[in-house]
Amino acid sequence: MVRYLRPLMRGTTYTRLLHLWVPVLLVSVWLFIDMARPWVPALLMIPVGLIPAVRRGEGLQARFMLTPDESDSGISTAPSATWGDRLRTVVWLEARMLLGAVTTFLTVWMPVFAVDLAEASLGPEQHGNPVLRIAEPHWGYAFLAPLPLIVMAAAVVGLGELITVLARRLLGPSAAERLAALEERTERLLERNRIARELHDSIGHALTVAVVQAGAARAAGDPAFTDRALGAIEETGRAALEDLDRVLGILRETERPASSRPTLAEADRLLESARASGTKVDAELSGPLADVPGPVSREGYRILQEALTNVLRHADGVPARVRVAVAAGRLDLEVRNPLPVPLPGPGRGSGLRGIRERAALLGGRAHTGPDDGDWQVHVELPLG
Repeated sequence: MVRYLRPLMRGTTYTRLLHLWVPVLLVSVWLFIDMARPWVPALLMIPVGLIPAVRRGEGLQARFMLTPDESDSGISTAPSATWGDRLRTVVWLEARMLLGAVTTFLTVWMPVFAVDLAEASLGPEQHGNPVLRIAEPHWGYAFLAPLPLIVMAAAVVGLGELITVLARRLLGPSAAERLAALEERTERLLERNRIARELHDSIGHALTVAVVQAGAARAAGDPAFTDRALGAIEETGRAALEDLDRVLGILRETERPASSRPTLAEADRLLESARASGTKVDAELSGPLADVPGPVSREGYRILQEALTNVLRHADGVPARVRVAVAAGRLDLEVRNPLPVPLPGPGRGSGLRGIRERAALLGGRAHTGPDDGDWQVHVELPLG
């Protein structure tokens, strides 16, 4: 029994009832003007529904009164963009007016019927009811008196659900709006993945360098070397904080320009950080790195950073050869180091996957893995 009464305890049931009553106000005003033609308001809804802004107003009202507790109501608040949207708005207005009339009839006459049945069970003279005529009073009508109220309650709940379903169908997003929403959601996911890669590359690199340098300083037992290592850790930490500020700035300010991220013009900073960790780095940078397009240069920097981080993390102490060249309309980036024993295991998986994803997003290609006794990361990125 409680389950059947639960819908009557929800506030949404009564906001939907108000939503159904609203169109009847227009009809009531018109009946004071011309009671002989009550169909005129329904006729007027046709040109009104063709106005683009009406769909937006109806959508806002439907969201507020039909689905007040739902974050994703499935009801659009955009104005009509096509004739299909306009026609659906017209059908919605007519359906809303029709269901409003039915609701008003039931909520007015069902209580009247209940009162008449109760009076008929007591035996006094009946008032003139044009719908329900009781010829002879009888005590048995007392058992029927609650029935109209039950019908009214069920109708209020049912018609509220029906108008909500119609709102989602007739005021729901069009195909173009759904496509735009899907594209926006895809852009958000891509942006979140990019930010995750930024955090992984910058913070992961800084932590790896700091751990390697701290371990080397403790093992060396040389105060001078320890001072240099601490200075390098400080510099690496400061650079990581700058990168973290950039990423957090992107999260806080969606319009923040991507140009604030580091580029290959700052590759020397990565090389010096790796060298300060005790790794011998033989670097060869050629070509106009400063002229590399921004997206390619920024992703190239992150690829180089991840490759050097992997050298420090998985092949501590081995020398690394770095080659960055700009020529023939492409950027070639290669990092090689002798294969350590044992071979790099699954720990490199996320970093190598990030390198391949960055290359693929720019239409390039990446080769990672053993090559002629070395571990190689070789990436080719088109400049145009």
